[in-house]
Amino acid sequence: MRIGEIAALVGVSTRTVRHYHRMGLLPEPPRRGNGYREYRLRDAVTLARVRRLAELGLSLEEVRNTLAADRGRDLREVLSELDADLARQQAEIAARRRRLAALLAEADPHPDSVVSPEMASVLRGLPTGASGTAALDREMLALMDTGLGDAERAALAELFRPLTESGAPAGARDIYKMLDDLADAEPDDPRVAVVVDRIADYLPKEMVSAMLRHLHSAGDRNWWEELSHELAPAQVETFRRLVTVLRERR
Repeated sequence: MRIGEIAALVGVSTRTVRHYHRMGLLPEPPRRGNGYREYRLRDAVTLARVRRLAELGLSLEEVRNTLAADRGRDLREVLSELDADLARQQAEIAARRRRLAALLAEADPHPDSVVSPEMASVLRGLPTGASGTAALDREMLALMDTGLGDAERAALAELFRPLTESGAPAGARDIYKMLDDLADAEPDDPRVAVVVDRIADYLPKEMVSAMLRHLHSAGDRNWWEELSHELAPAQVETFRRLVTVLRERR
């Protein structure tokens, strides 16, 4: 058989056959005098096995290892690992579908909802409206939620949950208003000290501890540099002083 014939017999393309040759999955048969490779029935059997294993989800490297005669690991072990991996993927897809179902059930889905369920619950409890600093807070929380693993997401949401309970949202609304009022102020504005004390009194102890740990591990320089691009000078000064006050109180 020529390459086109064995490819048609197994149901793959000639390009795939050549790729399997390069990968070492299918030995190249010797060429005849006319320059064409001559494939035998055993080549077709090997090619069919490669195709079946690949369709099961094995990588070509795993297929090669499975077919290698000197490989101590048997096919059952490889297939068991593949089955476990597919089960994990199936669980992840099911979780995503549940999240999509929850979003579709909302009367008016909002971009803030496209986060983890835990963080979506937190964002629903935080103040909304025309506040620029409130909007930035929500964006930062959504950004952090996106870059974390499941356990870390849940921990982050739990850290912010106290801000959604009892009278905390009203307190946050007042603080956001005070911060918004500093948008056109100078860094030495006397209101900065008032806002610093208000925020320091408002934040839960657990959140303060987590914040200071993060600043200590990540370093202040990059954090302040990025913050300065998003906030007005007086607002940046507020958060600079806030970190100092929190450290002193701790």
